[in-house]
Amino acid sequence: MSLSETVVIRSRRVVLPDGEGPADVLVRDGRIARIAAHGSLAADGAGPTDLGDTALLPGLVDTHVHVNEPGRTAWEGFATATRAAAAGGVTTIVDMPLNSVPPTTTLAGLEAKRKAAEGQTWVDLGFWGGAVPGNLADLEPLHRAGVFGFKSFLAPSGVDEFPHLEPTALEAALAEQAGLGALAVIHAEDPAVLAAAPRQPGVHYRDFLASRPAGAETAAVARLLAAARRTGARVHVPHVSSAAVLPLLRRARAEGVEVTAETCPHYLTLAAEQVPDGDTAFKCCPPIREEANREALWTALAAGEFAAVVSDHSPCTPDLKLLPAQGGSGDFAVAWGGIASLQLGLSAVWTEARRRGHTLADVAGWMSAGPARLVGLDGRKGAIAVGRDADLVAFDPDARFTVHPGELHHRNPVTPYAGRTLTGAVRTTWLRGRVVDVAGEPFGVRLVGPGAGPVRTG
Repeated sequence: MSLSETVVIRSRRVVLPDGEGPADVLVRDGRIARIAAHGSLAADGAGPTDLGDTALLPGLVDTHVHVNEPGRTAWEGFATATRAAAAGGVTTIVDMPLNSVPPTTTLAGLEAKRKAAEGQTWVDLGFWGGAVPGNLADLEPLHRAGVFGFKSFLAPSGVDEFPHLEPTALEAALAEQAGLGALAVIHAEDPAVLAAAPRQPGVHYRDFLASRPAGAETAAVARLLAAARRTGARVHVPHVSSAAVLPLLRRARAEGVEVTAETCPHYLTLAAEQVPDGDTAFKCCPPIREEANREALWTALAAGEFAAVVSDHSPCTPDLKLLPAQGGSGDFAVAWGGIASLQLGLSAVWTEARRRGHTLADVAGWMSAGPARLVGLDGRKGAIAVGRDADLVAFDPDARFTVHPGELHHRNPVTPYAGRTLTGAVRTTWLRGRVVDVAGEPFGVRLVGPGAGPVRTG
Protein backbone atom coordinates (compact mmCIF):
# COMPACT_ATOMS: atom_id res chain seq x y z
CA MET A 1 0.00 0.00 0.00
CA SER A 2 1.42 3.39 -0.98
CA LEU A 3 1.14 6.31 1.43
CA SER A 4 -1.52 7.99 -0.71
CA GLU A 5 -3.63 4.84 -1.17
CA THR A 6 -6.73 4.20 0.92
CA VAL A 7 -7.97 0.78 1.97
CA VAL A 8 -11.40 -0.16 3.28
CA ILE A 9 -11.92 -3.23 5.45
CA ARG A 10 -15.56 -4.17 5.98
CA SER A 11 -17.12 -6.60 8.44
CA ARG A 12 -20.45 -7.24 10.08
CA ARG A 13 -18.51 -7.85 13.31
CA VAL A 14 -16.09 -4.96 13.89
CA VAL A 15 -14.92 -4.88 17.52
CA LEU A 16 -14.89 -1.20 18.50
CA PRO A 17 -14.18 0.29 21.94
CA ASP A 18 -17.91 0.58 22.64
CA GLY A 19 -18.85 -2.88 21.39
CA GLU A 20 -19.24 -5.05 18.30
CA GLY A 21 -21.22 -4.24 15.17
CA PRO A 22 -21.21 -3.83 11.38
CA ALA A 23 -18.88 -1.13 10.04
CA ASP A 24 -16.44 -0.04 7.36
CA VAL A 25 -12.92 0.91 8.45
CA LEU A 26 -11.00 3.32 6.20
CA VAL A 27 -7.20 3.15 6.39
CA ARG A 28 -4.95 5.90 5.07
CA ASP A 29 -1.20 6.41 5.62
CA GLY A 30 -1.12 3.39 7.91
CA ARG A 31 -3.70 4.79 10.32
CA ILE A 32 -7.44 4.48 10.78
CA ALA A 33 -8.88 7.55 9.07
CA ARG A 34 -12.60 6.89 9.37
CA ILE A 35 -15.14 4.41 10.72
CA ALA A 36 -18.49 4.47 8.95
CA ALA A 37 -21.69 2.55 8.36
CA HIS A 38 -21.31 -0.90 6.88
CA GLY A 39 -21.18 -0.72 3.07
CA SER A 40 -20.87 3.05 2.87
CA LEU A 41 -17.20 3.58 1.99
CA ALA A 42 -15.21 3.11 -1.20
CA ALA A 43 -11.51 2.32 -1.52
CA ASP A 44 -8.79 2.92 -4.08
CA GLY A 45 -7.69 0.19 -6.43
CA ALA A 46 -9.35 -3.19 -6.00
CA GLY A 47 -12.10 -2.01 -3.67
CA PRO A 48 -13.04 -2.95 -0.11
CA THR A 49 -11.91 -6.09 1.66
CA ASP A 50 -15.20 -7.59 2.79
CA LEU A 51 -14.81 -10.03 5.68
CA GLY A 52 -18.49 -10.92 5.88
CA ASP A 53 -19.16 -12.43 9.32
CA THR A 54 -15.47 -12.84 10.12
CA ALA A 55 -14.74 -10.48 12.99
CA LEU A 56 -12.33 -7.55 12.76
CA LEU A 57 -10.34 -7.05 15.96
CA PRO A 58 -7.63 -4.58 16.92
CA GLY A 59 -4.17 -6.11 16.71
CA LEU A 60 -3.08 -7.65 19.98
CA VAL A 61 -0.36 -6.02 22.09
CA ASP A 62 1.80 -8.57 23.94
CA THR A 63 3.95 -6.85 26.53
CA HIS A 64 5.59 -10.02 27.87
CA VAL A 65 7.67 -11.83 25.24
CA HIS A 66 11.09 -13.43 25.67
CA VAL A 67 12.71 -13.19 22.23
CA ASN A 68 16.12 -14.36 23.61
CA GLU A 69 18.16 -12.86 20.76
CA PRO A 70 21.11 -12.21 20.78
CA GLY A 71 22.90 -14.84 22.79
CA ARG A 72 20.26 -17.56 23.00
CA THR A 73 18.93 -17.31 19.46
CA ALA A 74 18.73 -21.11 19.33
CA TRP A 75 15.87 -20.74 21.83
CA GLU A 76 14.01 -18.02 19.92
CA GLY A 77 14.78 -15.04 17.68
CA PHE A 78 13.23 -11.87 16.30
CA ALA A 79 12.32 -13.42 12.96
CA THR A 80 10.62 -16.49 14.38
CA ALA A 81 8.99 -14.73 17.34
CA THR A 82 7.53 -11.90 15.27
CA ARG A 83 6.27 -14.30 12.58
CA ALA A 84 4.54 -16.32 15.30
CA ALA A 85 3.11 -13.11 16.72
CA ALA A 86 1.66 -12.02 13.38
CA ALA A 87 0.21 -15.48 12.76
CA GLY A 88 -1.53 -15.21 16.13
CA GLY A 89 -2.95 -11.72 15.60
CA VAL A 90 -0.32 -9.96 17.70
CA THR A 91 0.90 -6.76 16.03
CA THR A 92 3.08 -5.30 18.81
CA ILE A 93 5.40 -7.12 21.19
CA VAL A 94 7.57 -5.83 24.01
CA ASP A 95 10.68 -7.93 24.56
CA MET A 96 11.81 -8.90 28.05
CA PRO A 97 15.40 -8.03 29.08
CA LEU A 98 16.38 -11.67 29.72
CA ASN A 99 17.19 -14.47 28.46
CA SER A 100 19.36 -12.77 25.86
CA VAL A 101 23.11 -12.38 26.20
CA PRO A 102 23.83 -9.62 26.93
CA PRO A 103 20.65 -8.82 28.85
CA THR A 104 19.04 -5.41 28.41
CA THR A 105 20.52 -3.99 31.61
CA THR A 106 22.81 -1.41 29.95
CA LEU A 107 22.72 0.85 26.92
CA ALA A 108 25.13 -1.54 25.22
CA GLY A 109 22.71 -4.40 25.85
CA LEU A 110 19.83 -2.37 24.41
CA GLU A 111 21.87 -1.50 21.33
CA ALA A 112 22.74 -5.18 20.88
CA LYS A 113 19.02 -5.96 20.88
CA ARG A 114 18.23 -3.24 18.36
CA LYS A 115 21.01 -4.36 16.06
CA ALA A 116 19.91 -7.99 16.29
CA ALA A 117 16.37 -7.00 15.30
CA GLU A 118 17.40 -5.15 12.16
CA GLY A 119 15.60 -6.35 9.06
CA GLN A 120 13.82 -9.29 10.67
CA THR A 121 10.67 -8.06 12.39
CA TRP A 122 7.16 -8.76 11.10
CA VAL A 123 5.42 -6.73 13.83
CA ASP A 124 6.10 -3.61 15.90
CA LEU A 125 8.64 -4.07 18.63
CA GLY A 126 9.64 -2.44 21.90
CA PHE A 127 11.93 -3.30 24.80
CA TRP A 128 11.87 -3.56 28.56
CA GLY A 129 15.03 -2.75 30.49
CA GLY A 130 16.26 -4.78 33.42
CA ALA A 131 17.01 -3.71 37.00
CA VAL A 132 19.57 -6.03 38.56
CA PRO A 133 22.18 -5.74 41.32
CA GLY A 134 24.80 -3.14 40.43
CA ASN A 135 23.10 -1.38 37.49
CA LEU A 136 21.32 1.45 39.31
CA ALA A 137 23.28 4.03 37.30
CA ASP A 138 22.14 2.40 34.04
CA LEU A 139 18.43 2.88 34.64
CA GLU A 140 18.20 6.56 33.76
CA PRO A 141 20.13 6.21 30.46
CA LEU A 142 18.00 3.21 29.51
CA HIS A 143 14.86 5.15 30.35
CA ARG A 144 15.97 8.06 28.18
CA ALA A 145 16.77 5.61 25.39
CA GLY A 146 13.15 4.47 25.29
CA VAL A 147 12.63 1.26 27.25
CA PHE A 148 9.08 0.82 28.52
CA GLY A 149 10.13 0.18 32.12
CA PHE A 150 12.26 -2.26 34.09
CA LYS A 151 11.91 -5.95 34.90
CA SER A 152 13.34 -7.42 38.11
CA PHE A 153 13.15 -10.69 40.00
CA LEU A 154 12.71 -11.28 43.72
CA ALA A 155 13.92 -14.89 43.36
CA PRO A 156 16.57 -16.40 41.05
CA SER A 157 15.60 -15.85 37.42
CA GLY A 158 17.05 -19.09 36.08
CA VAL A 159 19.91 -17.42 34.19
CA ASP A 160 23.10 -16.28 35.88
CA GLU A 161 23.47 -13.03 33.92
CA PHE A 162 20.18 -11.67 35.32
CA PRO A 163 20.40 -12.00 39.13
CA HIS A 164 17.53 -11.20 41.48
CA LEU A 165 17.26 -8.20 43.78
CA GLU A 166 17.69 -8.60 47.53
CA PRO A 167 15.45 -6.34 49.69
CA THR A 168 17.91 -3.43 49.98
CA ALA A 169 18.64 -3.43 46.25
CA LEU A 170 14.91 -3.68 45.47
CA GLU A 171 14.21 -0.62 47.58
CA ALA A 172 16.95 1.36 45.82
CA ALA A 173 15.78 0.27 42.36
CA LEU A 174 12.16 1.18 43.10
CA ALA A 175 13.17 4.58 44.47
CA GLU A 176 15.19 5.28 41.32
CA GLN A 177 12.34 4.19 39.06
CA ALA A 178 9.86 6.28 41.03
CA GLY A 179 12.05 9.30 40.34
CA LEU A 180 12.12 8.46 36.64
CA GLY A 181 8.39 7.80 36.46
CA ALA A 182 9.19 4.34 35.09
CA LEU A 183 7.09 1.22 35.52
CA ALA A 184 8.70 -1.48 37.70
CA VAL A 185 7.76 -5.00 36.56
CA ILE A 186 8.57 -7.46 39.34
CA HIS A 187 8.58 -11.25 39.14
CA ALA A 188 7.09 -11.96 42.55
CA GLU A 189 8.05 -15.25 44.14
CA ASP A 190 9.68 -15.24 47.57
CA PRO A 191 13.04 -17.07 47.69
CA ALA A 192 12.70 -18.03 51.36
CA VAL A 193 9.31 -19.67 50.76
CA LEU A 194 10.68 -21.47 47.70
CA ALA A 195 13.72 -22.68 49.67
CA ALA A 196 11.49 -24.10 52.40
CA ALA A 197 9.14 -25.88 49.98
CA PRO A 198 9.61 -29.59 49.27
CA ARG A 199 11.70 -30.24 46.17
CA GLN A 200 11.10 -33.72 44.88
CA PRO A 201 12.71 -34.60 41.54
CA GLY A 202 10.68 -36.67 39.14
CA VAL A 203 7.91 -36.82 36.60
CA HIS A 204 4.93 -36.09 38.85
CA TYR A 205 3.51 -32.62 38.27
CA ARG A 206 2.03 -32.54 41.79
CA ASP A 207 5.57 -32.63 43.19
CA PHE A 208 6.67 -29.69 41.05
CA LEU A 209 3.55 -27.75 42.03
CA ALA A 210 4.36 -28.30 45.71
CA SER A 211 7.83 -26.86 45.11
CA ARG A 212 6.34 -23.53 43.88
CA PRO A 213 3.53 -22.93 46.38
CA ALA A 214 1.05 -20.10 46.17
CA GLY A 215 2.52 -18.77 49.39
CA ALA A 216 5.68 -17.82 47.50
CA GLU A 217 3.63 -15.42 45.39
CA THR A 218 1.66 -13.91 48.26
CA ALA A 219 4.78 -13.37 50.40
CA ALA A 220 6.62 -11.72 47.51
CA VAL A 221 3.69 -9.52 46.53
CA ALA A 222 3.28 -8.40 50.15
CA ARG A 223 6.98 -7.46 50.28
CA LEU A 224 6.78 -5.66 46.94
CA LEU A 225 3.73 -3.66 47.97
CA ALA A 226 5.39 -2.60 51.21
CA ALA A 227 8.39 -1.34 49.23
CA ALA A 228 6.10 0.43 46.75
CA ARG A 229 4.36 2.23 49.63
CA ARG A 230 7.71 3.45 50.98
CA THR A 231 9.16 4.54 47.63
CA GLY A 232 6.09 5.70 45.73
CA ALA A 233 7.06 3.49 42.81
CA ARG A 234 4.55 2.42 40.16
CA VAL A 235 4.70 -1.38 40.16
CA HIS A 236 3.33 -4.16 37.99
CA VAL A 237 3.06 -7.84 38.95
CA PRO A 238 3.52 -10.05 35.87
CA HIS A 239 2.20 -13.56 35.25
CA VAL A 240 -0.04 -13.85 38.32
CA SER A 241 -0.78 -17.55 38.69
CA SER A 242 -2.29 -17.57 42.19
CA ALA A 243 -5.62 -15.92 42.94
CA ALA A 244 -4.46 -15.61 46.56
CA VAL A 245 -2.54 -12.42 45.69
CA LEU A 246 -5.66 -10.60 44.50
CA PRO A 247 -6.88 -9.42 47.94
CA LEU A 248 -3.42 -7.94 48.58
CA LEU A 249 -3.57 -6.02 45.32
CA ARG A 250 -7.11 -4.77 46.01
CA ARG A 251 -6.14 -3.51 49.43
CA ALA A 252 -3.02 -1.77 48.12
CA ARG A 253 -4.97 0.00 45.38
CA ALA A 254 -7.53 1.16 47.92
CA GLU A 255 -4.64 2.64 49.90
CA GLY A 256 -3.39 4.54 46.87
CA VAL A 257 -0.53 2.28 45.76
CA GLU A 258 -0.07 2.38 41.98
CA VAL A 259 -0.07 -1.35 41.26
CA THR A 260 -1.29 -3.33 38.28
CA ALA A 261 -1.14 -7.03 37.46
CA GLU A 262 -1.40 -9.35 34.51
CA THR A 263 -2.18 -12.99 33.98
CA CYS A 264 -1.49 -15.30 31.04
CA PRO A 265 -3.38 -17.60 28.68
CA HIS A 266 -1.91 -20.74 30.24
CA TYR A 267 -3.19 -19.83 33.71
CA LEU A 268 -6.66 -19.16 32.29
CA THR A 269 -6.92 -22.22 30.04
CA LEU A 270 -4.88 -25.01 31.64
CA ALA A 271 -5.10 -26.67 35.06
CA ALA A 272 -2.79 -28.77 37.22
CA GLU A 273 -5.22 -31.68 37.20
CA GLN A 274 -4.80 -31.94 33.40
CA VAL A 275 -0.99 -32.06 33.29
CA PRO A 276 0.27 -35.54 32.38
CA ASP A 277 3.21 -36.93 34.30
CA GLY A 278 6.47 -36.11 32.55
CA ASP A 279 4.94 -33.57 30.15
CA THR A 280 7.34 -30.76 30.91
CA ALA A 281 5.94 -28.61 28.09
CA PHE A 282 3.55 -27.48 30.86
CA LYS A 283 6.32 -26.32 33.20
CA CYS A 284 6.50 -22.60 33.96
CA CYS A 285 7.30 -20.45 36.98
CA PRO A 286 5.08 -19.58 38.73
CA PRO A 287 3.27 -22.79 37.85
CA ILE A 288 -0.09 -23.68 36.37
CA ARG A 289 -2.31 -24.25 39.40
CA GLU A 290 -5.51 -26.13 40.15
CA GLU A 291 -8.90 -25.76 38.44
CA ALA A 292 -10.47 -23.90 41.37
CA ASN A 293 -7.68 -21.34 41.24
CA ARG A 294 -8.14 -20.97 37.47
CA GLU A 295 -11.82 -20.16 37.98
CA ALA A 296 -10.92 -17.56 40.59
CA LEU A 297 -8.60 -15.92 38.05
CA TRP A 298 -11.47 -15.77 35.56
CA THR A 299 -13.71 -14.15 38.15
CA ALA A 300 -11.05 -11.51 38.82
CA LEU A 301 -10.49 -10.94 35.10
CA ALA A 302 -14.21 -10.38 34.54
CA ALA A 303 -14.21 -7.91 37.45
CA GLY A 304 -11.43 -5.83 35.87
CA GLU A 305 -8.71 -6.76 38.35
CA PHE A 306 -6.10 -7.53 35.70
CA ALA A 307 -4.62 -4.83 33.49
CA ALA A 308 -3.75 -7.28 30.73
CA VAL A 309 -3.62 -10.86 29.50
CA VAL A 310 -0.24 -11.47 27.84
CA SER A 311 1.69 -14.55 26.80
CA ASP A 312 4.91 -14.70 28.84
CA HIS A 313 6.17 -16.50 25.74
CA SER A 314 9.38 -18.15 26.98
CA PRO A 315 10.55 -20.99 24.74
CA CYS A 316 13.82 -22.90 24.81
CA THR A 317 15.49 -25.66 22.83
CA PRO A 318 13.64 -29.00 23.11
CA ASP A 319 16.52 -30.70 24.90
CA LEU A 320 16.16 -28.30 27.86
CA LYS A 321 12.53 -29.36 28.28
CA LEU A 322 13.60 -32.99 28.87
CA LEU A 323 10.50 -34.29 27.10
CA PRO A 324 10.18 -38.09 27.30
CA ALA A 325 8.92 -38.23 23.71
CA GLN A 326 12.31 -36.86 22.67
CA GLY A 327 14.36 -39.08 24.97
CA GLY A 328 14.34 -36.79 28.00
CA SER A 329 13.72 -37.69 31.62
CA GLY A 330 10.50 -35.72 32.05
CA ASP A 331 11.86 -34.40 35.34
CA PHE A 332 9.86 -31.29 36.24
CA ALA A 333 12.44 -30.21 38.82
CA VAL A 334 15.21 -29.92 36.23
CA ALA A 335 13.46 -29.02 32.96
CA TRP A 336 13.45 -25.40 31.76
CA GLY A 337 10.34 -23.53 32.85
CA GLY A 338 8.55 -21.55 30.17
CA ILE A 339 5.41 -21.74 28.02
CA ALA A 340 5.50 -21.06 24.28
CA SER A 341 2.14 -19.68 23.14
CA LEU A 342 2.67 -16.43 21.23
CA GLN A 343 0.85 -17.74 18.16
CA LEU A 344 -1.95 -19.41 20.12
CA GLY A 345 -2.88 -17.03 22.93
CA LEU A 346 -5.85 -15.35 21.22
CA SER A 347 -7.45 -18.65 20.25
CA ALA A 348 -6.75 -20.23 23.64
CA VAL A 349 -8.26 -17.36 25.59
CA TRP A 350 -11.26 -17.05 23.24
CA THR A 351 -11.95 -20.79 23.58
CA GLU A 352 -12.39 -20.43 27.34
CA ALA A 353 -13.87 -16.92 27.30
CA ARG A 354 -16.64 -17.89 24.90
CA ARG A 355 -17.53 -20.90 27.03
CA ARG A 356 -17.96 -18.54 30.00
CA GLY A 357 -20.20 -16.08 28.14
CA HIS A 358 -17.59 -13.40 27.41
CA THR A 359 -17.49 -11.46 24.15
CA LEU A 360 -14.85 -10.65 21.57
CA ALA A 361 -14.93 -7.10 22.92
CA ASP A 362 -13.93 -8.48 26.33
CA VAL A 363 -11.01 -10.37 24.82
CA ALA A 364 -9.89 -7.32 22.84
CA GLY A 365 -9.95 -5.32 26.05
CA TRP A 366 -7.80 -7.85 27.89
CA MET A 367 -5.30 -8.59 25.12
CA SER A 368 -5.12 -5.35 23.11
CA ALA A 369 -6.44 -2.24 24.87
CA GLY A 370 -5.23 -3.29 28.32
CA PRO A 371 -1.60 -4.01 27.49
CA ALA A 372 -1.42 -0.94 25.22
CA ARG A 373 -2.60 1.20 28.14
CA LEU A 374 -0.13 -0.49 30.50
CA VAL A 375 2.89 0.64 28.47
CA GLY A 376 1.56 3.99 27.32
CA LEU A 377 0.76 3.03 23.72
CA ASP A 378 -2.99 3.52 24.06
CA GLY A 379 -2.89 6.68 21.95
CA ARG A 380 -1.75 4.62 18.97
CA LYS A 381 -2.46 0.94 19.64
CA GLY A 382 -5.08 -1.23 21.26
CA ALA A 383 -8.33 -0.20 19.57
CA ILE A 384 -10.09 0.26 16.26
CA ALA A 385 -10.49 4.02 16.53
CA VAL A 386 -9.79 7.03 14.32
CA GLY A 387 -6.16 8.08 14.56
CA ARG A 388 -4.87 4.73 15.83
CA ASP A 389 -2.44 2.59 13.87
CA ALA A 390 -4.29 0.33 11.45
CA ASP A 391 -3.16 -2.82 13.25
CA LEU A 392 -6.05 -5.19 12.60
CA VAL A 393 -6.92 -8.87 12.76
CA ALA A 394 -9.51 -10.84 10.79
CA PHE A 395 -10.61 -13.49 13.30
CA ASP A 396 -13.09 -16.28 12.66
CA PRO A 397 -14.61 -16.85 16.12
CA ASP A 398 -16.39 -20.07 15.14
CA ALA A 399 -13.53 -21.92 13.42
CA ARG A 400 -12.09 -24.89 15.26
CA PHE A 401 -8.62 -26.30 14.76
CA THR A 402 -6.27 -28.78 16.37
CA VAL A 403 -2.84 -27.48 17.32
CA HIS A 404 -0.11 -29.21 15.34
CA PRO A 405 3.42 -28.20 16.43
CA GLY A 406 4.68 -28.34 12.84
CA GLU A 407 2.36 -25.44 11.96
CA LEU A 408 3.79 -23.11 14.61
CA HIS A 409 6.22 -20.36 13.66
CA HIS A 410 8.23 -19.93 16.85
CA ARG A 411 11.67 -21.46 16.57
CA ASN A 412 11.16 -24.57 18.69
CA PRO A 413 7.57 -25.78 18.33
CA VAL A 414 7.15 -27.19 21.84
CA THR A 415 3.88 -26.17 23.48
CA PRO A 416 1.44 -27.61 26.02
CA TYR A 417 -1.35 -26.83 23.55
CA ALA A 418 -0.14 -29.54 21.13
CA GLY A 419 -3.07 -31.77 20.19
CA ARG A 420 -5.66 -29.50 21.81
CA THR A 421 -8.66 -28.29 19.82
CA LEU A 422 -9.11 -24.53 20.03
CA THR A 423 -11.91 -22.27 18.83
CA GLY A 424 -11.22 -19.11 16.85
CA ALA A 425 -8.71 -18.74 14.04
CA VAL A 426 -6.72 -15.76 12.76
CA ARG A 427 -7.32 -15.34 9.02
CA THR A 428 -5.40 -12.13 8.21
CA THR A 429 -3.24 -9.70 10.16
CA TRP A 430 -2.63 -6.11 9.06
CA LEU A 431 0.21 -3.96 10.40
CA ARG A 432 -0.32 -0.25 9.71
CA GLY A 433 -2.82 -1.20 7.01
CA ARG A 434 -0.59 -3.68 5.20
CA VAL A 435 -1.28 -7.41 5.14
CA VAL A 436 1.44 -9.31 7.00
CA ASP A 437 2.73 -12.22 4.95
CA VAL A 438 4.71 -14.41 7.36
CA ALA A 439 6.14 -16.29 4.38
CA GLY A 440 7.29 -13.06 2.75
CA GLU A 441 9.65 -10.25 3.65
CA PRO A 442 9.70 -8.64 7.10
CA PHE A 443 8.41 -5.10 7.48
CA GLY A 444 11.46 -3.97 9.46
CA VAL A 445 9.43 -1.71 11.77
CA ARG A 446 9.86 -1.36 15.50
CA LEU A 447 8.93 0.94 18.36
CA VAL A 448 11.74 2.50 20.34
CA GLY A 449 9.69 3.41 23.39
CA PRO A 450 6.45 4.82 24.77
CA GLY A 451 4.96 7.36 22.41
CA ALA A 452 7.85 7.02 19.94
CA GLY A 453 7.33 6.73 16.22
CA PRO A 454 8.24 3.77 14.05
CA VAL A 455 11.87 3.35 13.08
CA ARG A 456 12.92 1.41 10.01
CA THR A 457 15.46 -1.27 10.83
CA GLY A 458 15.87 -2.91 7.48
